[in-house]
Amino acid sequence: MNPEFNSKYYELLQEKFHNKKAKIGIIGLGYVGLPLSLTYSEAGFQVIGFDIDTEKTELLNSGKSYIQHIADNRISNLREKGLICATTNFEKVNIVDGLILCVPTPLNQYREPDLSFIRKTMETILPYLRKGQILSLESTTYPGTTDEELKPLIESAGFKIGDNFFLVYSPEREDPGNKEFNTATIPKVLGGATRECKELGIALYETVIRKVVAVSSTRAAEMTKLLENIHRAVNIGLVNELKPLADRMGIDLHEVIRAAATKPFGFVAYYPGPGLGGHCIPIDPFYLTWKAREYGMHTRFIELAGEINTAMPAYVVQKTSDALNEDGKPLNGSMVLVLGIAYKKNVDDMRESPSVEVMKLLEKKGAKVNYSDPFFPSFPKMRRYSFNLTSESITKANLSKYDVVILATDHDIFNYEMIINNSQILIDTRGRFEATEKVIRA
Repeated sequence: MNPEFNSKYYELLQEKFHNKKAKIGIIGLGYVGLPLSLTYSEAGFQVIGFDIDTEKTELLNSGKSYIQHIADNRISNLREKGLICATTNFEKVNIVDGLILCVPTPLNQYREPDLSFIRKTMETILPYLRKGQILSLESTTYPGTTDEELKPLIESAGFKIGDNFFLVYSPEREDPGNKEFNTATIPKVLGGATRECKELGIALYETVIRKVVAVSSTRAAEMTKLLENIHRAVNIGLVNELKPLADRMGIDLHEVIRAAATKPFGFVAYYPGPGLGGHCIPIDPFYLTWKAREYGMHTRFIELAGEINTAMPAYVVQKTSDALNEDGKPLNGSMVLVLGIAYKKNVDDMRESPSVEVMKLLEKKGAKVNYSDPFFPSFPKMRRYSFNLTSESITKANLSKYDVVILATDHDIFNYEMIINNSQILIDTRGRFEATEKVIRA
């Protein structure tokens, strides 16, 4: 720290975080905010969770979880100790010391960044901010958001960043359902608006996260998150491009990837699928693509990978149509069962799920579509999709009545022996089965 720097707020916050006397406020209690809230509470901090969804706050306050991989007793134990509560009353922002924003950052219909959730949240909490607080933005966004959006807004309310109010950016790295890593064990990247902000940001996180990786600026931290997801998007785009080529050449691409992965250096295995899902990988690369235009540059790799990955649901539908054709049946009027509508296996998360796009395309072509997913007994409300359906049970009778079954998300809970033995035609988008006359890789 600068030896000439002197701020009573800085010293007080450092002491509060070190002694775990600080109150932590987390805005947005979804797949990022809820695990983070529990992690702070389990470390001994008092946490107030904020959300506009009363159903979420009421469930949390009653000790119940609304996310499948988070057990009820994890919440109820913390509620009994008085370490966590949830509210829709944003006036309580005034009583917390550390404020962490975990709100969505989707794309609009033109694949441009939609910062409306961040802006609306900031407008809501601005009247209740006070001196001596630190605010951390965790929502994925383009480089410059913290500096260009949050910093001027906070300063307009009379605060001096780095003196009586502190601002950092620390991207979330949550991986729902991952049993190997959790919020506390995944290293935390962090950048501050000033050097003092960065130091206080480290203090905010280091008591609950095993390792904090500080970078030189909020822009560097924002770029780090985008690079992580662009790396995945581009490499998944590569194998998705190779999938139809390998198919035409009579080569099992999954076999090839598994063989290549035995090389102990210089290769990272990525597997093809029906498209990209989740809140990060299908969306985040386009934040950088949009921002690059401001600098007169075009991110061709990112855009090409996006085109390939976005086209995969249509490829799956075409393979399904071809397989039915071989069996003497048209896609129009055929009964199709889609297995798995979550964006990845073993989670109850449908954000940007390619399975749902597959269902939409099938229905558009006249197929009679149903789904089976134990994590979704009934099809949930979504902004872009509407299906009045309930999950089908995987039974011999149910499977055999469908002209084709599509394995879109390979949950471990599925009875794969039942599936392979009773499906008339099986379209496998995940490489779960060996390709046979009955099993079509897509």
